[in-house]
Amino acid sequence: MRKSLKNFRSDESGSILVEALLALPVLLWAIAATFTYFDGFRQSASNLKAAFTVSDLISRETRTITETYLDSMHELMELMVDNGTQMNVRISLIAFDEDDDRHYVRWSGIRGFDEEWTDDNIHLIRDKLPPMPNADTLILVETSNTYVPFFNVGLGNNITFDNFVFTRPRFTNEIAGSV
Repeated sequence: MRKSLKNFRSDESGSILVEALLALPVLLWAIAATFTYFDGFRQSASNLKAAFTVSDLISRETRTITETYLDSMHELMELMVDNGTQMNVRISLIAFDEDDDRHYVRWSGIRGFDEEWTDDNIHLIRDKLPPMPNADTLILVETSNTYVPFFNVGLGNNITFDNFVFTRPRFTNEIAGSV
């Protein structure tokens, strides 16, 4: 009996199997986490690129922005992001008045957000807006989109990507809007 125990203790056959069984769960988690983090960063970059694209398209516009135009921008963003969750978009044209030291909303349209920006509530994002010269305008595109990770690797169930993109109009200081 003593000899059998001594032989069993000194036998190293099968040790690679034990090591593999110990390392395999960590290796699988690392692969799943790498894929999930990469996909999350890809989704975040897609959201940001879509917001900049819409902002740039509107900045080059010389005609009136209508409800149909906003619908098409919302659809464009959903096609660019294409993650199967709802894309929320708020597009606004904001002007700055130096004498009043405040921003004014020329027009604002939403798809999915709860409220539009108005002259009464634009002060809530004053600290997020860039410094502006008197009577200057900017196009503000805000997006919100939920990312659902493929694997549960400690990120949580849903992650919301919020973007806040502003661009100056290119050809005119005022872009008309009937939204």
